[in-house]
Amino acid sequence: MTSRIADLYNRVAPDWERQTPVLVSDFTARPFVLELCEPLAGAAVLEAGCGEGYMARHLRQRGARTVEGIDISAGMLAAAQAAEQAHPLGITFTLATVVDLSRFPDAAFDLVVAVAVLNYLTLADTGTALREIRRVLRPGGRLVFAVPHPALPFLRPPAPPLFFDRAACGYFSGRGRELHGQMWRRDGRAVPVRCVHKTLADYFSTLAHASFTTMPEVHELGVTDEHLRLDPAFFGPLIDQPLQVAFRLVR
Repeated sequence: MTSRIADLYNRVAPDWERQTPVLVSDFTARPFVLELCEPLAGAAVLEAGCGEGYMARHLRQRGARTVEGIDISAGMLAAAQAAEQAHPLGITFTLATVVDLSRFPDAAFDLVVAVAVLNYLTLADTGTALREIRRVLRPGGRLVFAVPHPALPFLRPPAPPLFFDRAACGYFSGRGRELHGQMWRRDGRAVPVRCVHKTLADYFSTLAHASFTTMPEVHELGVTDEHLRLDPAFFGPLIDQPLQVAFRLVR
């Protein structure tokens, strides 16, 4: 699965390149995740699944002392490195997967961030990734991650500006199924997205099995009045629907 996802993002990397918010999740998820990451001043940060560097740049600009970005897509990393060369922020980008963080020592980071990454993993690989993340976090360090809301594929039809095709499965019977979808940019272009369906209970139990023992802070994210004022035609179809869920935990 890893090679298929890498090939997918190598092909569509140009559609993810941006310096300002343009994708649905740039509005409904990433700003909220950045707030959950605070305080950032002086923090050593790892972003897992950094893509073309959009979040990594924001993390550095908000005061993180160091930012390391890893991703499995060489195409996305090439875009990230090009942006770094054009406007240097001191961010390091490396081809690597979140299920193997052996290049990093124990307790190397104050914060690990993962936006729309764990949803690409099987349940078993999610457990492996969370154990690795916990290992590289210092005691008292934080994990902030966001995934598509597990209910989303079963609430939305296959229509803009965001959907996952439920593939005729149900919320429980579809566990472990890879669901394909699309997410739109405000300029009208769509990008492919994927989700290995896991229930909310799966995320909680996997965190517990990875030895995260504190109660996670959980936020269900969706369209706000601010989004509707900005672009009612674009965000209107998503009113009152759970789009993403964000977690914050302390090691």
